[in-house]
Amino acid sequence: MRNYAEETEKRVAFIKKALEAAHADGIIFGNSGGKDSALVGILCKMACDNTEGIILPCSSKRNFTIDKDDGMEVAEKFGIKTRILDLTPQKELAMEAVSTLTTLNDAAISNIAPRLRMITLYAVAASENRLVAGTGNASEFHMGYFTKWGDGAFDLNPIADLTATEVFEYLRYLNAPEAVITKAPSAGLFEGQTDEDDMGVTYAAIDKYITTGEANEKDKAIIDRYYARSGHKRRPPLRYPDEP
Repeated sequence: MRNYAEETEKRVAFIKKALEAAHADGIIFGNSGGKDSALVGILCKMACDNTEGIILPCSSKRNFTIDKDDGMEVAEKFGIKTRILDLTPQKELAMEAVSTLTTLNDAAISNIAPRLRMITLYAVAASENRLVAGTGNASEFHMGYFTKWGDGAFDLNPIADLTATEVFEYLRYLNAPEAVITKAPSAGLFEGQTDEDDMGVTYAAIDKYITTGEANEKDKAIIDRYYARSGHKRRPPLRYPDEP
């Protein structure tokens, strides 16, 4: 297990340095009610009192209930100012408009909400001289389990090196609300969705594989397939004469 007291000092210093380098006045982050956003919010608040979270429900019933409630519980416990904006009308408008050009598939529809959240966070950040804090962990990054130009877009990410397992450990160290720690990780993109069901492999298996190289044959095949297919998400956009 990591020394989370020492980790906290280093991560807080990292956040402060990023703010100073950018001459920014504060931080904004998407408060999804999940484990990663909870940890990012807590660390950013420790580093900068002018840290605020925005809860951005969009279409999914879960966004308006359990996720919003858990996000508010974290915010209240750690003194993080919070705003709420329902993006459902914007998603419906985007779908209506783009549907005049093509037939939207499920993947395209699922990615609209994360990209609308990115637009919102950056609009607020630009208007208030803030940095946007990312909330993805190392397990999701390895799998490519994030939306390109959606939750994959940020100015700084203080938990980028932590596996999902370590995020849970860190939250326990910080005495975060139990509901955030124990509920099944989910992007909340549609009803009943969970990360592990989507991927077909558990975070425990992913974390063991990327830290030790050990996995059973089925899990290894899934993880390797996700990694191979998502390489474009982990590198900058191709610019001639880059090799694809």
